[in-house]
Amino acid sequence: MKRRIGITSTIPIEVVYGSGAQVVDLNNVFIDDKSAPVMVARAERAGFPESSCAWIKGIYSAAHSSGVGAVIAISQGDCSNTHALMETLEIEGVRTIPFMYPYDKDRRFLELQIEKLMKEFDITHRAVDEATERLDAIRSDVAKIDRMSWEAGLVTGFENHYFHLSCSDMRGDPEGYGKEVRAFLTDLMDRRPADFDIRLGYVGIPPILDGLYEFVESQGGRVVFNEIQRQFSMPPDSEPLVDRYLKYTYPYHVRYRLEDITREVRRRNLDGVIHYVQAFCFRQIEDIILRKQIGVPVLTIEGNRPGRIDLRTKVRIEAFLDMLHARRQR
Repeated sequence: MKRRIGITSTIPIEVVYGSGAQVVDLNNVFIDDKSAPVMVARAERAGFPESSCAWIKGIYSAAHSSGVGAVIAISQGDCSNTHALMETLEIEGVRTIPFMYPYDKDRRFLELQIEKLMKEFDITHRAVDEATERLDAIRSDVAKIDRMSWEAGLVTGFENHYFHLSCSDMRGDPEGYGKEVRAFLTDLMDRRPADFDIRLGYVGIPPILDGLYEFVESQGGRVVFNEIQRQFSMPPDSEPLVDRYLKYTYPYHVRYRLEDITREVRRRNLDGVIHYVQAFCFRQIEDIILRKQIGVPVLTIEGNRPGRIDLRTKVRIEAFLDMLHARRQR
């Protein structure tokens, strides 16, 4: 049986898969579970405060329930609560492996972190390169799904979200996930372009709310750009592994995210952007910067615990889309 390695956010999965182990994104374990609210409650019973991020609480419970042998935790470049999460898991017998992204994009720093991870998994550069090649074949197909979203209108916002998000761990089974991606591309050949009026971007971390994409489409809009999810897919190129993870925008200064977002706003001809923020997350403050810099109307919505999208959020989305419709008709 393969060794299962949990991750708290995107890391160079090429190293783990190259070693023969299996990657398990604990965020996906949490949000895919039908009892996700119970997982949050379980963490609160263990002592996590109600005024802490539900994602951290979900990851904590997933680390205990998913049968992972160790957890690679982002100790720099992601959630500021991960430090305390690591310490809590270690005390409770879960081995943690720290991985850090350099805030200033120092290439040598990140190179040393990847080399340290390779040493942890006792893997050669050749094995990493071979794993990269296998994963890149899948990523190339996911990039095709993305193009079918914004160029052809054949892919729903949720489908775009799902296939990009799944690249964070390849669903724990790259071969099986690759087959799923190829089957989806084949099915697209029988689809006709959808009829929607408003082209939207979704920026921020993946939503903890169910039904967001479906509700947007029921009101005549469609998300054709998922910012962070697309970053998880590591669009393949021929550069060394370290340079790819330097291009990954999420762990670094917000200006790198802004460069990516504004470029895609223009390229995909977006009418507006939904910015999702998580309750009790320090990244909420970045909403100030995004609103000033993106260049199109922004609707900021907040989620707290896992569950269906609430009525207040639905009303705000509906009003936002009405406003974008009116702008289009001027």
